[in-house]
Amino acid sequence: MNLTLDSRLLLVPIEIREDKKHYIVEDKTSGEFFEMPEVCIDAIHSINKGETLGEIEQQLKEKYPAEEVCLIDFAEQLLEMHLVAEIDGVKVEVNKVKKETLGFLWLSPQIGKFFFNKLSLFLYAVLFISNAFLFIAKPTLFPHYKDLFIFDLMVLNIPAWMLLTFILVLIHEFGHILAMRAQNLPTKLEIGHRLFLVVLETDMSSVWKLPSGNRNVLFLAGLCFDTVILTLALVSQLIFANGSAIFLSIMHVVVLDTFIRMVYQCCVYMKTDLYYVFENVSGCYNLMENAQQLIRKWLPFQQSASNSEVVFAEERRVVTIYSIFYFVGVFVTLGLFFIYYIPQLLFAWKKVLPGFAASPAALPFWDAMLFTLQIVIAFGLLLYAWRKKYIRG
Repeated sequence: MNLTLDSRLLLVPIEIREDKKHYIVEDKTSGEFFEMPEVCIDAIHSINKGETLGEIEQQLKEKYPAEEVCLIDFAEQLLEMHLVAEIDGVKVEVNKVKKETLGFLWLSPQIGKFFFNKLSLFLYAVLFISNAFLFIAKPTLFPHYKDLFIFDLMVLNIPAWMLLTFILVLIHEFGHILAMRAQNLPTKLEIGHRLFLVVLETDMSSVWKLPSGNRNVLFLAGLCFDTVILTLALVSQLIFANGSAIFLSIMHVVVLDTFIRMVYQCCVYMKTDLYYVFENVSGCYNLMENAQQLIRKWLPFQQSASNSEVVFAEERRVVTIYSIFYFVGVFVTLGLFFIYYIPQLLFAWKKVLPGFAASPAALPFWDAMLFTLQIVIAFGLLLYAWRKKYIRG
């Protein structure tokens, strides 16, 4: 279907919201969101009035003399985003995915507001500072890689860790869910991954319905609940210092798991909760993709990479700053590997390896075999998450 300056477009139902720097356009059918500058929004308003592309182009060139205005290119972009319903009265056929129905509507917004209001946010901040003080005042509370191992049998440690992690991640995600419901927004839980970790993820796509200033609480909601859990686990170790060894071991695992997950939020080279806060505060969306484009230009072996520029001029400084934090996050991840993950793996294998040489009738043999099977299953889940994200997505 040819586009000319005499063409008139009919757009699909959309909603436009002003954001910090530009505008957010929501496709009401698919639920997708797009960021656009003011010149594009003016073009959309004129399209909705039934004006031709040529008429709109002339008006915008007069209003925005510093901008490169080409309505044919803009109309083609709208087509690619599936925002065009008709061209000159002819219907545009597209295989468009309908908006997915989200859930948790049974949770009252009032319940969400109980956990996320001005007073509760202040309390979360106080608890966060208190946790930092406890680590400084009581260095023995700081998590150690051996805290992962509750039992002498390795085969029991993996299920115990997985169960505790599942519960803790569920609490983290429920923080996001309650924060979403506090704003009367729907959501859902999905399976995803971060590096080699299989995780639960809350669908927060509808957060773009909110003003920029209201989004950060939703992004930080999981960390708020993590802070509460960390406080309870640390205080429990202090209060019940002479209590049950199993109970204290479980509290150590809770501290270890929660601490690592909170540190991971600083790894903004992945789309963590803090990444979205960074993105939202700066008003620069698609920040990771723009930073990766910039980093490719810095690397000498990427000189032949595409030179296409998709960064708004006023965003270059923010993208550069984020790129620095991008590398910092990589080093944080490496630090976690060398301080926790690699020592844990070596410790576990050191414990189970002698079991392979034992008799099949001996407990160490089955401990080694079942532990290995658990590792294989864990990697299988990881491969499933990768396949779901990179092949199907």
